[in-house]
Amino acid sequence: MATEMPVSPLAPASFPDLPRIEGVRFSTVAAGVKYTGRTDVMLALLDPGAVIAGVFTRSATRSAPVLDCQEKLGGASGPGAAILVNSGNSNAFTGRNGTEAVRAITRATASACNVPEERVFTSSTGVIGEPLPFDRITAHLETLADTVSADSIEAAARAIMTTDTFAKGAGTTVNIDGQPVRIVGIAKGSGMIAPDMATMLVYIFTDAVISQVDLQKLVSAHNEVTFNSITVDSDTSTSDTLLVAATGKSGTDVTGNSAFSDALHGVMLDLAHQVVRDGEGATKFVEITVTGAETDTDARIHALSVANSPLVKTAIAGEDPNWGRVVMAIGKSGAPADRDRLSIRFGDVTVAESGWVSPGYDEAEAAAHMKGQDLRISVDIGMGQGAATVWTCDLTHGYIAINADYRS
Repeated sequence: MATEMPVSPLAPASFPDLPRIEGVRFSTVAAGVKYTGRTDVMLALLDPGAVIAGVFTRSATRSAPVLDCQEKLGGASGPGAAILVNSGNSNAFTGRNGTEAVRAITRATASACNVPEERVFTSSTGVIGEPLPFDRITAHLETLADTVSADSIEAAARAIMTTDTFAKGAGTTVNIDGQPVRIVGIAKGSGMIAPDMATMLVYIFTDAVISQVDLQKLVSAHNEVTFNSITVDSDTSTSDTLLVAATGKSGTDVTGNSAFSDALHGVMLDLAHQVVRDGEGATKFVEITVTGAETDTDARIHALSVANSPLVKTAIAGEDPNWGRVVMAIGKSGAPADRDRLSIRFGDVTVAESGWVSPGYDEAEAAAHMKGQDLRISVDIGMGQGAATVWTCDLTHGYIAINADYRS
């Protein structure tokens, strides 16, 4: 039985009440892939006509399921489709065994769900380097196919958890030409979070009408400022996958519609923030904004350097307004900076300006801000118009405790 971890202090009060998406149904089982006494496999079954977009890790050691999904993305949208996810084992760094496991699962899923094998997308998350006991999954596929329900999305979110302390969900309804269009999503992720594409595992569903090409453009663009702008520990997973499916059941075409684009961005950002709020051992949620860089790219490099610095993150954990560590992180980032133009704020408190401690700096005010759960660190480089925002969490003893014995 997996050890139950306390829920993150940054967790939302409850799983949200999500709108139902016509054209997608969910089911879960406890297959015993690694864990006992909890669900660990989820199926999302899509009606014919759904289109699927996605982004994936660019890790050189990405898993067999990721490689399989990448090959299938952008295929025909006529038949139905299935997304099958297991937790407990990532099926990564498993060589030929990994490829054979994916084939066995996709074939069995296709048969049980009556969908083409090329329309079966799988994901695996958990321990790296151990063969996936895929027979434990395929043994339950008939049950999964027979028990799908449009109301089981929360159960699906729980089945994909590993070291997560809470199930992650987000959703919204947007009115377009007087008609409601719904978007919902679930995610898992807690550690090994520094996406190089999307993040961990994320599945988003909408009843909008949109082509695969147009949906892919939206997903790729919004990904850069949501999932690709979070970090927990600077480590990029071998399994990161984001899939977005549009069932078309609303009958409302959202092509080129800014309201739909904004709504999709909002759901993606909500889920990305929840991943950070569930960062392993996290007690603080931190927004880091860099302005005044020569380019947006430089601003992003600076912001991630601050967000990934163990010294900055441990100072945050200790509620220490140590702006010197922020200066250090900017200086080491590799992007252009000028020491004598830097300005730094913790919350609304200006702690440094023009390369020196601010004349009006009150450490008590800065320390008071650091005692909160939601923190803001702002840096102005003073060299241009480039800007970027990223989100991270603190680094505590809890992170070490979780990861020191993850495989046991």
